[in-house]
Amino acid sequence: MSPLAAVGDLDGLVFDNAFVRDLPGDPNPEPTRRQVHGACYSRVMPTPVAAPKLIAWSPEVAASLGLSAETMRSDAFAAVFGGNRLVAGMQPYAACYGGHQFGNWAGQLGDGRAITLGETIDIDGRRQELQLKGAGPTPYSRTADGRAVLRSSIREFLCSEAMHHLGVPTTRALSLVATGETVVRDMFYDGNARPEQGAIVCRVAPSFIRFGNFEILAARGDTALLRRLVEFTIRRDFAGIDGDADTRMARWFETVCRRTAVMVAHWLRVGFVHGVMNTDNMSILGLTIDYGPYGWIDDFDPGWTPNTTDAAGRRYRFGQQAQIAQWNLVQLANALVSLFSSTAPLAAGLECFVETLEAEQSAMTAAKLGFTSCRDTDGTLVGDLYRLMQDAEVDMTIFFRGLAEVDLASPSLEPLREAFYTADKLAASGPAFERWLAAYAGRALDDGTAPADRRARMNAANPRFVLRNYLAQQAIDLAEQGDASLIAELLDVLRHPYDDQPGRDRFAERRPDWARNRAGCSMLSCSS
Repeated sequence: MSPLAAVGDLDGLVFDNAFVRDLPGDPNPEPTRRQVHGACYSRVMPTPVAAPKLIAWSPEVAASLGLSAETMRSDAFAAVFGGNRLVAGMQPYAACYGGHQFGNWAGQLGDGRAITLGETIDIDGRRQELQLKGAGPTPYSRTADGRAVLRSSIREFLCSEAMHHLGVPTTRALSLVATGETVVRDMFYDGNARPEQGAIVCRVAPSFIRFGNFEILAARGDTALLRRLVEFTIRRDFAGIDGDADTRMARWFETVCRRTAVMVAHWLRVGFVHGVMNTDNMSILGLTIDYGPYGWIDDFDPGWTPNTTDAAGRRYRFGQQAQIAQWNLVQLANALVSLFSSTAPLAAGLECFVETLEAEQSAMTAAKLGFTSCRDTDGTLVGDLYRLMQDAEVDMTIFFRGLAEVDLASPSLEPLREAFYTADKLAASGPAFERWLAAYAGRALDDGTAPADRRARMNAANPRFVLRNYLAQQAIDLAEQGDASLIAELLDVLRHPYDDQPGRDRFAERRPDWARNRAGCSMLSCSS
């Protein structure tokens, strides 16, 4: 079969590949690793694999692309989204970008194991970029092989969909395909590399442009191409922004800042820690992107990071994500400054980030506590709660979900007992929590919200189910033995994270003791 032959009804996908059409590409067609100058991307083909096999797929994403269940389960689909075939209209490429990693400029990075197949138009007329992660080497792979292992691919697939259903801005995942090949990885960076099963995730987003796409051009002094990329991004991805060139750029940067603030506020609301907030992992659309060593807060700890690489400095810890997002936006502003006659629009955008974050966090905190809005005097109540939760090792997700069940007329710890990880700390902190509950109940009653409305407001903001690392690891363990059933079940549970879902209580339990320090269940490395 020719690589460009129509494959099943996948040929119904319509492509409009604006990125490669409107921006300059690398003139060198060779796949060799190199520095790429004067270009936004390099043409590259996915490397075929031995035996592509579909493991899991998102019904919602497939439906949005007009792909039927029959198509998704076909050998043809596995061939295309395993990297062995192309559908007519696909024009694969890897993007060139740079970035700040752990606070330091890293130079050229680029899509080292991600290959965009093309930009398709979904059933609602929206542009969706289809990107394979783990599809083989590109000019940006440096010393790596461009592949991904099954464990990290499962985590990315599940988390992309889980975040969407939580209401967090995110890229999506269409499919998870096993390659039938092994990939050698040193999971702990301790010299004990071993072969693991390979897999490829198809990621879906309106755009995968990152802060780093602009940073690399600024760092190289390529102002003309930088301006061209900005104008393209505004035209394609921010169509509602109008005015003259300077006004459009100012409004665009402000929009990026606002969307980034909303995204981070949602992370904090649900207890998510990204783990690798490098500037090359920051979406220009304000989407959560690049799911690596992420995690959800189990016992509440603002200092926790899921990333073993960050264990010493904890730069990307839970409680510092807002500050890091702002720092990253400053780096983006620095990259764009040559395009502005004054720094005032950039400063205004950064101030918009602060104002938006404060407003979003206030509204989300009010919803988590069941208030119509936060008052100036609520800061002490909230601060006291977070200190108590941290000192007593309290599960964040379970606590806030249980708080909705507290009887304000007679508040007690009973609905919250399951949130405590140890009986000793429950006993020791019980009196302090009871005092806090009395203060909270008084404030909630003063709010005047009907009990049923308060409970509904809280349960809409506080998920019952999140993708805890130990749950993902259990799915990985089974999948590595050839059983993908838990991936499917988790995906279904996480499609309705705010519903109680009788019979599925085990997916809402706090982290078990055996998972406290087990690899993959708490902290993870950047290794794929």
